[in-house]
Amino acid sequence: MTEARTESSEWLIYRGAGEPHDGMDRLPPPPPWRDFASRETAGPGADGSQNRRLGAHRHLAELHRPGAEELEMINAALYLRRPLLVTGSPGAGKSTLAHSVAYELGLGNVLKWSVVSRSTLQDGLYHYDAIARLQDVQIAAQGGFTSAAGGGAGSPGAVEGIGSYIRLGPLGTALLPSDMPRVLLIDELDKSDIDLPNDLLNVLEEGEFAIPELERVADRLPDGEAEVLTADGAKVRVRDGRVRCRAFPFVVLTSNGERDFPAPLMRRCIHLELGRPDHKRLATFVRAHLGDEAARRGDDLITHFLERSRSELLASDQLLNAIYLTDAAAPASRDRLADLLIQRLDRPR
Repeated sequence: MTEARTESSEWLIYRGAGEPHDGMDRLPPPPPWRDFASRETAGPGADGSQNRRLGAHRHLAELHRPGAEELEMINAALYLRRPLLVTGSPGAGKSTLAHSVAYELGLGNVLKWSVVSRSTLQDGLYHYDAIARLQDVQIAAQGGFTSAAGGGAGSPGAVEGIGSYIRLGPLGTALLPSDMPRVLLIDELDKSDIDLPNDLLNVLEEGEFAIPELERVADRLPDGEAEVLTADGAKVRVRDGRVRCRAFPFVVLTSNGERDFPAPLMRRCIHLELGRPDHKRLATFVRAHLGDEAARRGDDLITHFLERSRSELLASDQLLNAIYLTDAAAPASRDRLADLLIQRLDRPR
């Protein structure tokens, strides 16, 4: 009994003994989908999110292999320049789809807007920091420093510097004029309040929006332009206070199916429903993130996961967590630990 207990606890880094030790030296590298240090080696303009979403070993798993209907709906959205509304259970690959399209078509980093119950259309379009601008003007007036606002509120410098206090959101950035479309992921739209889906209609239909703070002073700006910051940190010039896309972005709206959306939004979208993944797709998913050997050793966990998912709401990333941890850290307590990590998401409270 003692030997079994010792063997099963060998992997523990934190032991709860209340005594400092150097156990952190034994901590293995993080799972690929939690390796944030990879951002430093991702290359110019990359943020490391593709590796975390698609997998560091995605070449082994032949990337993301959609089914025929899925492939047709994605291409329909690309051809028609319409948003793609993707519904499915948690972990079905809804978000991964956006990253897969961006990677294969060379469309750069995915812009992501994670929707919560408090999200408004304004959050997605832009933010104007009026308080910071006022504070800078006041400090500059007292001789503290030369602010971006450039002096009093009515001075020419104040007008020219207004762009320093405007940052475009993910949706606003995606609508900037460019020859190639950006990929925008509006994640978990069903968590929004009742107004947001309707508020999105005009922007998604027209592909443009106004920034009133810039429109009001456009005639006093050099060439009618102001330099603002994008959601991914670049500086761009906005003319006449309006952002108008040239190439409509590839917009993926995801939903866990927790609510219905208004008919006008559905009419403007291509709707794709992702079914429950089968064994082959889950094995591909594991190979992409952990490699062939880990997928082979975790085959029984994949089978057990599929059996449970017939009657329980589970997420595929729970399976990844279980295979990584039981394969790399805790083989002696493998089955018990896997069950602890793969807990049903719809269990009664």
